[in-house]
Amino acid sequence: MASEGCLKDRVIVVTGAGRGIGRAIALLAAEAGGKVVVNDLGGAADGEGAGDRSAAESVVDEITKAGGIAVANGDSVAEAVSANRIVQTAIDNFGRVDCVVNNAGILRDRIFHRMSVVDFEMVIKVHLLGSFYVARAAAPYFKDQNGGSFIHFTSTSGLIGNLGQSNYAAAKLGIVGLSKGIAMDMARFNVRSNCIAPFAWSRLIGTIPTDSEETARRVERLQQMGPEKVAPLAVYLASDLSKKVSGQIFASRMNEIYLFNQNRPIRSAHRSEGWTPETIAEHAIPAMESNFFPLNRTSDIIGWDPI
Repeated sequence: MASEGCLKDRVIVVTGAGRGIGRAIALLAAEAGGKVVVNDLGGAADGEGAGDRSAAESVVDEITKAGGIAVANGDSVAEAVSANRIVQTAIDNFGRVDCVVNNAGILRDRIFHRMSVVDFEMVIKVHLLGSFYVARAAAPYFKDQNGGSFIHFTSTSGLIGNLGQSNYAAAKLGIVGLSKGIAMDMARFNVRSNCIAPFAWSRLIGTIPTDSEETARRVERLQQMGPEKVAPLAVYLASDLSKKVSGQIFASRMNEIYLFNQNRPIRSAHRSEGWTPETIAEHAIPAMESNFFPLNRTSDIIGWDPI
């Protein structure tokens, strides 16, 4: 795909692009002809520390040495003012912005009764608020030019479930709602918004504790899946090849691409006289419980080896 130049002259902002999935997307976007803003705060996987632009600058060097065009940015997505500077970097250097890839993130995994307020708030701020801040900064430009693409990174931790990640799951499922709202509100301006749930080995995944045989097997499977496997789907969604695709949730796993379903009613119950707690217990719940969803984890639903 990249050799076909599907992003020729398009300006792509990729957050968290100094390493892992973001880096792979930035490299492929540049190879496809895009002009890339490589954003990376330079912090640790848990969000601590900042100010090291070396990771972002290293990716820019890779792109320019290969004949591409890119600039580095070291601002945080987690504050509205700094998120605006990320998008402004695209405007200042390239005069426009055509796609925002909201990839930046942190992990602070804790079992829920041990999760601190800071653990919860930091993850929400970087993932959910950060996705909003950067998207909102780009939205007026997309509106004025009558086109643009938002790509937000969600996770099966929110779509399905995983242990010790209630903060991450809340943020990532919130991003799905954010993306759908953007897609609906901005469709009139030919603006698209989609989500990707990636399966890939990254610095964040490397923080998962392998304290059980099951978790160790999960991590071993993830190690087989390089971040470069996720990049083609992101570049497709950034390009005009996807001009009819919006409001969707995809997943990328090795050489597999999934389309996820979205919440819809599956059963209903009715009593003309209305409900009491007792009749709910006697009538409504027995009618519905065969369709209850068990507390599955991602590995319970997608348990086969990567293809």
